[in-house]
Amino acid sequence: MDVQVLLGPGINIKRSPLCGRNFEYFSEDPMLSGELGAAFVNGVQSQGVGTSLKHFFANNQEYRRMDASSEMDERTMREIYLPAFERVVKQSQPWTIMASYNKIGGTYSTENKQYLTDLLREEWGFEGLVVSDWGATHNRVKAVAAGTDLTMPSATKTDQEIVKAVQEGELSESELDRACIHLLELVFKSMDNRKEDVTFDYDSDHALARKISAESMVLLKNDNNVLPLKKNAKIAFIGAFAKAPRYQGGGSSHINSYKVTNAFDAAAQLMSGNLTYAQGYHLDSLEPDANLVQEAVAAAKDADVAVIFAGLPDSMESEGFDRGDMRMPHNHNELIAAVSAAQPNTVVVLHNGSPVEMPWVKAPKAILEVYLGGRRSAKQQSRCCLVRRIPLDGYRNRSRFVWRTTLPIYFFRGKMG
Repeated sequence: MDVQVLLGPGINIKRSPLCGRNFEYFSEDPMLSGELGAAFVNGVQSQGVGTSLKHFFANNQEYRRMDASSEMDERTMREIYLPAFERVVKQSQPWTIMASYNKIGGTYSTENKQYLTDLLREEWGFEGLVVSDWGATHNRVKAVAAGTDLTMPSATKTDQEIVKAVQEGELSESELDRACIHLLELVFKSMDNRKEDVTFDYDSDHALARKISAESMVLLKNDNNVLPLKKNAKIAFIGAFAKAPRYQGGGSSHINSYKVTNAFDAAAQLMSGNLTYAQGYHLDSLEPDANLVQEAVAAAKDADVAVIFAGLPDSMESEGFDRGDMRMPHNHNELIAAVSAAQPNTVVVLHNGSPVEMPWVKAPKAILEVYLGGRRSAKQQSRCCLVRRIPLDGYRNRSRFVWRTTLPIYFFRGKMG
């Protein structure tokens, strides 16, 4: 796809279950996040593609993420918020590190020399390029001086500010040279590691996605061994997620998948019994629809087992905002309660990237946590992978595009699903 840098992994510490972007970060534990991050970076970069470890650092909430200041003492910083980044840098040397939106101790991350230069480069030995998050650079001259080598949109038309700063002695030529050298090193590394005439086996990758999805599920409850389902049973699949599941995070994590598989179609191919479907709720609403609930209850009563697909929609869990609580949508909760009351053999399948409250936990016989299971647990979509190269001054809708700098480096924003 001619992409040289993948914008990930995200290893910010999950300090609250309400962070809207928790689905994108590896863990609440620094050591686990560091080990996962190092393995991810090593794996991607072994294929000649760079990574961008993010978001450096203490970027743990979406609320006012553009201007909030993360305040902590040295011990908290060293024991919780920095160790994962340190582990990845020292074990894997990511090609780039992305500076976060927030301030740290009152200074924007992109302008924070104490952490970008003194700690990241001099103490830890980071050798790559520091890139800003999109819109995270507020003063490009200060950013370059602090150690931010590359500024991404939207603060891009600021070259003359750098020229003027050098001419007036505000920014030294050596500081500017350092940024240029890091950028050129990335360009050369990207070109030197580029593999020509690569054939990507989409179908093999799709099979691997299925294996990963299956092994990532967690069975939370299974009374009377209602699972696994019997192939000759009469089963009702209930809930819009059965045909159009949520399989990836909201916001800039969205990508276009090669092809995706939904649970209803997959089950229909395997089952010799009678498989029915009821929508249960609307995807674009959080409120119950009495007719849909009634239809779902009728389908459940007429089946041997009812399987409800529920969880969190994009509107409740996405980049850009934090959740107000841990509740699932009202229409999902009411559907589960109503169907469980009508059908003793009810199974709930959860699609969510963060923890949820389960006030109905005693009602269903089984609960299967699928999380955001990737493209082998989702609806059929158009063939991918859409790659559009847009000049920086044409920046729009950052969640679906690969961005092109004036140099031949392409960045992929999102996670591989």
